[in-house]
Amino acid sequence: MGSTISTLGNTMIEEYDIAIFGGGISGFSSALRLQTKGYRTIVFESHGQLGGCAGFFTKKNFSFDVGATTLVDFVEGGIGGNFFRDINLELPKGEYIEYVAWLPDRQVILYRDIEKWKRERLDKLGSTDRHIKFWKLMDEVTETFWNASRKNVKLPIRSPKDFYAVIKAIGIQNLYLSKYINSTMLDILKKYNLEDDKPLLGLLSMLIEDTVHSSIDKAPFINSALGTTIRGAGLMRADGGMKSFWHYLSNHYLKIGGTLKKGNRVVDFKHEKEYWSITTSKGVFKSKKIISSLPIDLTYKIGTDAVKSKLEPYIERNKNHQGSAIVVFLGVPEVEISNQTYTHHQILLDYKAELGNGNNMFISISAKGDTVSAPAGFRSVMISTHCELSEWQNLSETEYEIKKQDIGQKLIESARKVYPSLGENAIIYEIGTPLTYQKFTNRTKGNVGGFKQTLENSNFNAVPHDIGIENMWLTGDNTWPGLGTVAGLISGRIASEYAEK
Repeated sequence: MGSTISTLGNTMIEEYDIAIFGGGISGFSSALRLQTKGYRTIVFESHGQLGGCAGFFTKKNFSFDVGATTLVDFVEGGIGGNFFRDINLELPKGEYIEYVAWLPDRQVILYRDIEKWKRERLDKLGSTDRHIKFWKLMDEVTETFWNASRKNVKLPIRSPKDFYAVIKAIGIQNLYLSKYINSTMLDILKKYNLEDDKPLLGLLSMLIEDTVHSSIDKAPFINSALGTTIRGAGLMRADGGMKSFWHYLSNHYLKIGGTLKKGNRVVDFKHEKEYWSITTSKGVFKSKKIISSLPIDLTYKIGTDAVKSKLEPYIERNKNHQGSAIVVFLGVPEVEISNQTYTHHQILLDYKAELGNGNNMFISISAKGDTVSAPAGFRSVMISTHCELSEWQNLSETEYEIKKQDIGQKLIESARKVYPSLGENAIIYEIGTPLTYQKFTNRTKGNVGGFKQTLENSNFNAVPHDIGIENMWLTGDNTWPGLGTVAGLISGRIASEYAEK
């Protein structure tokens, strides 16, 4: 374990087997897998703490999750469960979540229990033969492709071995479902004459935007089906939120000999003989192999000419498929949220209006008794919504402040549909915008959540982990399968498997 040392003149240079750029869920899970197997790994994280777009910040004894607030498929046999098994660590403790979708004219509880969910969707969203047939197909697709995601499937296919792995993961008996690979969710709704069913479209649209960062007419059906069923796949909020989750992982990584360099931004890397020479804001390091979990445009900026030429087509393809988010962070007295049983809610205000900017917002509240996230008698509240990057560009300082305060107030007022007195006596009130993400995660213009998934840029057309550069691979939400903690773990596994060869 640990590093070896070489010298350049009078400078001591640390040498590693594998260097990982970025300490988000994809990069850090790659590092943990590889370090567990005996490789000497080092993680460079430009921020002062781990997490990236699944991180946290603290203020006045409150801790807030800044992006992802939940962990998906963190059960035995699930993607999260398998990851913790592979690194010889117990699953983190947490609260498994069901939540309420607030549509303009009804409430739908998204149950974890599949039988409860089947009854709820027929009761609240329609029980005609068309609805029953639609949900039957959804169930078949989600069961098949959730199981495939838990196996060693790799996309896009880059070799006969990858092709075999996909066939094996899906199962020959289920290959007929692959005919939907080029269908959108809207295509399937039209197949059953449900494209004008407002409540059904409303619920699916809000879940699809939240999980695959796309719209009902563009999102691939299979990806959408998986995204709309995450609460049945071990959806969890860790005790203590992302703060405790990252402390748990990082302590284990250091315990097994990993090297972590926080506040250490990679500015350049180039190949020298059998090593990559990596220049960071705080020194020079050497590594035999590299995994970059940075967004591909940031990897492009610091990469060699060969890396740039490989990444340029993917950057060009996805330049119009980026988006961001706005988040309100509240530290409030517990009495302000005590009227509801559930701690997580998703709200759609208007069936006819475009999604984003408050029309489709997610509320996540720390658990009762979670004194890591909030002092006793208080709770941490996170309210998030999607937005377009362009809306936040080229604003004057005054225009930016007005826009930020307006959207913050709108989100709080909308959340009062669920919690009528929310924010009236807030101890903490912070608003995060795309420019906040740009500042703290270094993402260009604050783009987060991976690319908006379409038929043209996902699955078989996704950014690959192996771009054809020897001893260098990609991981992260810009690669397959995209955004979210569960996707990050899949992507991290694939990158680590390449690095082992």
